Amino acid sequence: MATSAAAPVCAASLGHAGAGGQAAIRNADDLKAWLQLTCAPGIGPVAVRLLLAAFGLPQQVLAQSVTALSAVVPAKLARAVLARPDAGLPALVERTLAWLGTPGNHLLTLADDAYPARLFDLHDPPPLLYIKGDPAMLARPAVAVVGARNATAQGKRNAQAFGRELSGAGLTVISGLALGIDAAAHAGGLLGCGSTIAVTGTGADRVYPADNLALAHEISERGAVVTEFPLGMQGMPANFPRRNRIIAALAHGVLVVEAAARSGSLITARLAAELGREVFAVPGSIHAPLSQGCHLLIRQGAKLVERTEDVLEEINLGPASPLRPQAAAQALASQPAAEQSELADRADPLLAALGYDPVTLDALCERSGQPPDAAAARLLELELAGLAERLPGNLFRRLA
Repeated sequence: MATSAAAPVCAASLGHAGAGGQAAIRNADDLKAWLQLTCAPGIGPVAVRLLLAAFGLPQQVLAQSVTALSAVVPAKLARAVLARPDAGLPALVERTLAWLGTPGNHLLTLADDAYPARLFDLHDPPPLLYIKGDPAMLARPAVAVVGARNATAQGKRNAQAFGRELSGAGLTVISGLALGIDAAAHAGGLLGCGSTIAVTGTGADRVYPADNLALAHEISERGAVVTEFPLGMQGMPANFPRRNRIIAALAHGVLVVEAAARSGSLITARLAAELGREVFAVPGSIHAPLSQGCHLLIRQGAKLVERTEDVLEEINLGPASPLRPQAAAQALASQPAAEQSELADRADPLLAALGYDPVTLDALCERSGQPPDAAAARLLELELAGLAERLPGNLFRRLA
């Protein structure tokens, strides 16, 4: 897009998504003022919000004196806001205009009617939200599903199943586009009517990690990819805790599927609790490192979750039943599967002896009474059928 920094640009192309609402960015000058204010050195969301509350839109803020701004924020920040803009600002404005010229790309500001109301529960709501996809998704009832990047195979299956069923019940699934649990939850969310939102720690023109490029594209086509960071921003470590507060605030509750004792997912859960959101955790083996974080949350008061209904009954969305037809059908379909599992256990002594905790072949033979050769052959069959998995150290465990 070759529009100059001073050329008028229609509000629709600058990302306003609210039906009948007002857009705070109406032209390139407005965009430049927002970027100049939010990109000033040392400025953060709290200071931006204070300045906007005191003086109005960014162009009014930038028209003030240092003395006037210093009555609202520290003098150092006031001087930074009014200093000569960074030399890269015109290029950033041009790049942002070009990005906004692509269908499906949107930019919401704190001053827009369409800005998601739940983010105002934060003391530091992001001043700008770059959105690829449908901005209306951000106002829909949602549950965040988060967890470990180095998730187990069972953890990823659980995350995808919860994502699918929550989305099927009409809830939007929110996560952070990371590998492991996040990616699995997004994949599940895409399978239901609620779809999914990815909140990222990079600029909207980048995808991190690169392995999730195709997933991010699909989410932008059928849901929304959201970030507060300007175009070109790399995935810096400090960005991801900031991203987590948006995940927590947009959601009505946060479900942690797998997490180590020191995990970024626990930060998301803590932020959710501080905001008055529900916190849920999936339990696991007492021997599994990726269950320790979930068990910690449960000890702190998070609700233990075994099935999707455990989440739905806590998410109060009004008098209507939380289970939509798709989720109800899935819940009914799971009952025969459980009966079939019991029959399979009785017909297969090795499967019955194989638990969800890792076990050695010798221990499994002792439990089942089967010789090692027969047990090894049967374990291979169970692996191929998706009923068991082999872990490092020649350990085995059952899959749900």
